[in-house]
Order: sequence, then C-alpha cells, then structure tokens
Amino acid sequence: MANSLATDAVTVQGAGRLETSCIYSVGGVSLTDNVAMDECKSAQVGVPPVGDPYAGVVPPVIPETCQSDSGSTLQPGKYCGGLTLKGTMTLDPGVYVISGGDFKVNANANISGSGVMIYLTGGARVSMNGNSTVKLSAATTGDYSGLVFFGDRTDTGSTKNNFNGTADSELTGAIYFASQTVQFLGNFSGIDGCTQVVALTVEWTGNANVSKDCTAHGMKAIPATQLVKLVE
Repeated sequence: MANSLATDAVTVQGAGRLETSCIYSVGGVSLTDNVAMDECKSAQVGVPPVGDPYAGVVPPVIPETCQSDSGSTLQPGKYCGGLTLKGTMTLDPGVYVISGGDFKVNANANISGSGVMIYLTGGARVSMNGNSTVKLSAATTGDYSGLVFFGDRTDTGSTKNNFNGTADSELTGAIYFASQTVQFLGNFSGIDGCTQVVALTVEWTGNANVSKDCTAHGMKAIPATQLVKLVE
C-alpha cells in the first residue's frame, strides 16, 4: 500500500519479482511482467490513502543516564552515541533508546532478543551487515506491542535505515519509520513471516516471505480496501 500521489508510487523494476494478494496505490504504479496478484486482476490505483497504523503510539520517555554497552547481555535503557553489536550478544526484554549515532550490527555478529523495542532518536539510524544473523522480536502486549523498531517521527534526512542479514535472521515485528527511508535488503522476515515495514519510503530487495495477518504477534492491521467507482 502506497499513499504517494506519484505516478510510480509502487515500482517493481529489473529482475525483481513480486508475488502478493494485491497492490494498492493512491497514485500510480510502474510494474514489470514479474508481478503476480492472486486476489486482484490488476493493481488498484487512485484509492484513498490509509492512516498510519502506529500513529497513536507515544514515544518512550528517554532516560537521563546512558547504559554501558559492555558484556554479552545488554539491558534496556538509553545508549548514547549509538550502539555497535558484534560477536554473540543478547538483548534482554524492554525498551532500548539509541540516541545519536547508529544501531550497527557488525559482520558475522549473532544478535538475539525477545520482547524488545528499539527507539532511534537524535539522528540515529540502523545499519545491519549482510553477514550478520539477527533474531529480534517485539513484545506482543503493552504500549509497544508489535513494534520492534521505532524511528523518531521528528527525525528526517536523506540517511537510510539498512536492514540486512542472513537467511537465518528473523525480525518479528513492525519496522516503523514514519519520516525516514527503510532499505530492506535481507532474505529474511519474522516468525511465521511476520514482519511489517511502515516508512516514508520503502526499498525492498531480497527473497523475504511476508505474511498479511500478523496480529497474533501483536502487530496492528494495515487497512487497504479496493476503490469502487460508478462509471456511466
């Protein structure tokens, strides 16, 4: 679903192949022959825009003190100047605030954590190396149910959030950057295919299989309905 008014709001190009139930766009589409839809005969263009499913989520209160990033097990809290993960590391459940710098996952790192929400502010961005294995899942209840990454809505700019990883990686939850670009480069999704990407702009490359209904994992439904027109 694209809310953009651009004539190519949804674009499939090159050798990329998209298999989906339907494509919805407020504007237009630019598609190759490598698109298959099993519910719509063609892309639905000129549809009404949909609301931000996570617009009502309030950003977390930012702690005053900074956490240490030493050790193999990290605790929730504020990490100042970015957070670089390497080797084998576990994130305990809770809210992680990355204030400035990057949330960076180095090559060959093995990162895991359940019930986590990572909030990026102060210009912080995500950078995951393609040779890393990242298995993170959001909480399924509470204020941040279904959210695994949450970008500060007031942070803008041309820097992109890069999500990459091995086929063994799993990001179970919504990747939410309302005012920023997400590059989803990985060959992975989440448990049962449950990953959502909600962003200002989304660039998708890889072989991920993504489910439509992820409410069982705490994520919100993203509404998209066909446009009905009367034609004389």
